[in-house]
Amino acid sequence: MAGLVTQLDKLDIDIIAALVEHPRAGELQLSRLLGVARGTVQARMQRLEEGGIITGYSPDIDLGAAGYPVQALVTLEIAQGALVEVTKHLEVIPEVLEAYATTGSGDVVCRIASRSHQDLQVALLRLNRSAHVTRSTSVIVLSVVVPYRVLPLLREKPLSAPGRSPVYRLSKTPPKPHSSNTIPSLPGDALADTQVVT
Repeated sequence: MAGLVTQLDKLDIDIIAALVEHPRAGELQLSRLLGVARGTVQARMQRLEEGGIITGYSPDIDLGAAGYPVQALVTLEIAQGALVEVTKHLEVIPEVLEAYATTGSGDVVCRIASRSHQDLQVALLRLNRSAHVTRSTSVIVLSVVVPYRVLPLLREKPLSAPGRSPVYRLSKTPPKPHSSNTIPSLPGDALADTQVVT
């Protein structure tokens, strides 16, 4: 059930890492890359999806390459108790990529994108049209220093998994994938006796 806290072990994290590296990989390819049974991968992925950890398989979009190279972070100060109204206002502005309610001097922080500085100015004016926005402060993003990532955090302190399948347990790290797009062939019975662990 989504919303419940799911404790991740190393195999869970390695499956997530493999999906990040090979977003089009199916369960069979993941099982070969990680050296575990296909049933194990299937059960783990189902648990990760049902636990709300894996929320989708959408492609990563480079906004700059898509024609929206100008981004800005905007801090909004809003009227007390007006978060619902401001949320509705932000949802109808397509340039708003995401927005967060925050503590501190500001109330909402938004990330917006546009095709040009002129379009950015138009978007900022639209943000301020809400009667519930009392003040806004914007800063233009010059470059990405650290892109969005989750793997370093997940890998920081993974849980141990004593019930790990034998093939996976032989190595502390999963086999490195081949540099080519082809999947390395495995002996016919390589995974036949691998225990499925969920």
